[in-house]
Amino acid sequence: MSISATLANALTGLTAASRAAQVVSNNVANSMTEGYARRELSLSARQVGGSGAGVQVDGVIRMVDETLLREMRLATAAAGSADVAAGFFSDALAIIGTPEDISSLGARVTGFETALIEAESRPDSEARLTNVLTSAQSLAGKLNDISDAFQQMRVDADERISVEVGRLNDALSRIASLNEQIVRAKSADHDYPALLDQQQKLIDQISELVPLRKLQRENDTVALYTLGGALLLDIKPARFAFTHTEPITPDMTLASGALSGLSINGQPVTTSGQNAAISGGVLSEFFAVRDFHSVELQSNLDELARDLVSRFEDPTLDPTLAIGDPGIFTDGGGGLDPLDTSGLAQRISVNAAVDPRAGGEVWRLRDGLGATTPGPAGDATLLSALRSRAEDLRAPAGGTFSGGSKSVSGFAAALTSIAGQSLQDSRNRLSFETARAESIEEAFLAQGVDTDRELQKLLLIEQAYAANARVMKTADDLIQILMGL
Repeated sequence: MSISATLANALTGLTAASRAAQVVSNNVANSMTEGYARRELSLSARQVGGSGAGVQVDGVIRMVDETLLREMRLATAAAGSADVAAGFFSDALAIIGTPEDISSLGARVTGFETALIEAESRPDSEARLTNVLTSAQSLAGKLNDISDAFQQMRVDADERISVEVGRLNDALSRIASLNEQIVRAKSADHDYPALLDQQQKLIDQISELVPLRKLQRENDTVALYTLGGALLLDIKPARFAFTHTEPITPDMTLASGALSGLSINGQPVTTSGQNAAISGGVLSEFFAVRDFHSVELQSNLDELARDLVSRFEDPTLDPTLAIGDPGIFTDGGGGLDPLDTSGLAQRISVNAAVDPRAGGEVWRLRDGLGATTPGPAGDATLLSALRSRAEDLRAPAGGTFSGGSKSVSGFAAALTSIAGQSLQDSRNRLSFETARAESIEEAFLAQGVDTDRELQKLLLIEQAYAANARVMKTADDLIQILMGL
């Protein structure tokens, strides 16, 4: 080997060592950077004319386990979906109230039944009759408040869908732009690992909203599809469209066309069910909150309101009522329409005939809602019948109640139980999905930058650099000797 070849070989070694030190320093500097993938220098033996000519730097490689990354994205999406569901049911149960809560729905029902018992024992007491009125108004008001809260939760979910759709469109556009930048960088033979980091981070954001499949294209560009098969990106990004709606009332549904669905490039897509185009992520769970979870709870709440109105408007219970006249509880002041119970919990109110502030009289609770003059002050017949009717078991005509016929308090307890069980199920799911996501993320992060390992590598690079520098010094000494001859 000639002295000049020796110098050339040592120079390639110095270049490789310098580049390796640069890669290590970049790894250490970004050890806490989210989305950064560890780099390694790719080297190969350099040959010229079949003879060894030092070392060749082939490029910088991003070290990413694509299989583990895919699993982490799916687990993160499932955990995000479970978190949305658990948050909804937690808020719903807090609004309905738990049995120990004195302001809960169950406590309001118990208060109304207790007031009837107390008034039955002293029908001549105006204070006890007023207490029946107050407890009935409190119960009706609680139903109004819960229903209003459910609809506001639907509005909030609808608004979140609108926000997340905007984020989704923005991220897809940015990935399409990165694809173009990567192609240009590769054509110009420039390093572009930083562009791939940005690409990975954006895909991570999208996958939490909509679980996806990534297909690697040539030139390190990507195509994206949802698990349901909808195209998100292939050269050009798909365009998601959604229209926010506010306010939302109980009768407004996606099926009726009153609420916006989701479309991709102008084509409507399903948002619910296992075969939905966007199933499994945060976005589909917000649709579930708006279109299913809250609607189901509202349906059960309306069934409780329907039972209250129909239970006490029976003329056989109060002979002063005509058929169709409202009882203690009314549908916005009128009688019950069995064909129009959607949103009844928002409209339920106490009959103005027993409310002095509305021109009524509390003694009608004792003598009949249709009575024109007070009856015997000691007659507790109607109050006894009202109390007995509240305890009667009646079969639900709607909702998702199970377990057969129920009293008024039974309906309230069943509604609380449904919300509580849904919360428990969603929390169990959240616990499982969170633990799964954390374990996969831990395994993925373990493949990231290990600063101890990088510093050990830097010591080896230092030794290689020093060795190549020593070779160059020796070759220089030989040249000086030759020149001095």
